Amino acid sequence: MRFLGLTMDECVRYFFEGNAIVSVIVLALITLFLFKEGFSFFGQNSTNLRVYRSAGLEFVDILKEQESGHTALTRYVSEVRLAWFRQLTGPGKLSVAQANERLQGFDTFAAQYDEAAAPLRAMLAGGPDAEASLTDIAIALKTKFLVLEDRKVERQQLIDAGKPAEAARLNLTEVDFATELKPLLAIRPLHAQANKDFAAALEDSLRALPKLPTPELDRMSTRLRDLTRQYLDSFPSYAERLASWDYSVPVPWYRSFSAFLFGRQWLTASFWQDWYGILPLFSGSLLVSLVALLIAVPLGVGAAIYVNQLSSSREQRFIKPCIEFISAFPSVVLGFFGIAVLGEALRAISGFDWLSWVPGFPFSERLNILTAGSLLALIAVPTIFSLSEDAINNVPRAFRDASFALGATRLQTILRITTPAALSGIISAILLGFGRVIGETMVVLLCAGNRIAIPDFSSGLGVVTQPVHTMTGIIAQEMGEVVRGSIHYRALFVVGLVLFMLALVINYVAQKIVTRYRISIG
Repeated sequence: MRFLGLTMDECVRYFFEGNAIVSVIVLALITLFLFKEGFSFFGQNSTNLRVYRSAGLEFVDILKEQESGHTALTRYVSEVRLAWFRQLTGPGKLSVAQANERLQGFDTFAAQYDEAAAPLRAMLAGGPDAEASLTDIAIALKTKFLVLEDRKVERQQLIDAGKPAEAARLNLTEVDFATELKPLLAIRPLHAQANKDFAAALEDSLRALPKLPTPELDRMSTRLRDLTRQYLDSFPSYAERLASWDYSVPVPWYRSFSAFLFGRQWLTASFWQDWYGILPLFSGSLLVSLVALLIAVPLGVGAAIYVNQLSSSREQRFIKPCIEFISAFPSVVLGFFGIAVLGEALRAISGFDWLSWVPGFPFSERLNILTAGSLLALIAVPTIFSLSEDAINNVPRAFRDASFALGATRLQTILRITTPAALSGIISAILLGFGRVIGETMVVLLCAGNRIAIPDFSSGLGVVTQPVHTMTGIIAQEMGEVVRGSIHYRALFVVGLVLFMLALVINYVAQKIVTRYRISIG
């Protein structure tokens, strides 16, 4: 039988070859599109960083960074007060009014500690005779530069449209940064004296710190003193950075890449400065995926071993469809379940006194890494189970028969013969499950908490109770709101590129592991 001069076998072969070619073409087009849209980001980000430096925002941020260090210390002072207040109040103890009266001495110290930063705040305000704060000066200069750039684009558009007369009427006076930045640079001589006054005020406030009554509070008091000393030791570095700052120093070409790959902030639509750092999103995606795998791997692989090796035919007919049916649930439905049920349930369980030993318990944020990871584990279990069960099922029966003939028990055969023989397939199943969860969008968007910040790893395993944002979540949340061709738009495509490269790495590692394992058992 022939069709267009081809035999049936040739038609079937060309059909499948055509499908393969189409798949390769589609993959190539997607890759080219991602690179085309994404790589323009780095040039735009380089301009963004250059404006940040030239307009003096970088200079002001050095002072703001010094102030934020003191703000963090005042928050710790508030934590000390709260701990003392909790010890004073409670059943059979002081009333709230009595406790606040008892804490008046500490409140006086806290107010003095907070007021110590007055010299630095006065500098940021521009001084008593200043017409504008340093922040306002830098923002005005940045705005003037951006308006100039927009007019240059407008003039070029008028010239291209054949309207040279209208283009000539546009005022394109270049910004004189050296002159405009003088009010900012005039702060430098005042900074040394401000640091002296600031340090002296902090030392005086520490001498006013009252003696705290319990060992726990005393440890917190000692830690406050140590943190304050460390903060005071950082003052010379701030002075050195201000003294060496120069608006005319060019931003290195690699800064655009490093700011994205190692940046700790993802801040958009800011009146001050936009930052596009992927670390908070990458760490969030990684932590949620790891929690999901920690739950899904034992459940998926364990269920596969049980169904294939231990269960009866009746149990297999019941268990396999139930597990595989989980994958039929829409992820958005699972997300709603996480918001309405699972998140609330986990938060309530964390409040039980007998679970207070668990790291991070109790927690107040119902949408966090643990909630999202638990739901992603539910999504990954069918994938891991099905592929692992197939891998175990493909182990030659002769292996098991030989093990039983040598006197091994069923458990010994499973652990030492069947599972190792199927290990390459199980590893592939786990990696495919990992790829499944790290690419999931709706569940993490609804249940991870969407806080764009690197989690506090100092809390140990309790980090899983903190909210995070993910790479897939940020794309889904922000892509519909950005202006096409803007730096924000390009940044989201670069995040997509990172996800794409991550998928390639996962598949490459899976192939290397499987190949190496097959060689080792061969």
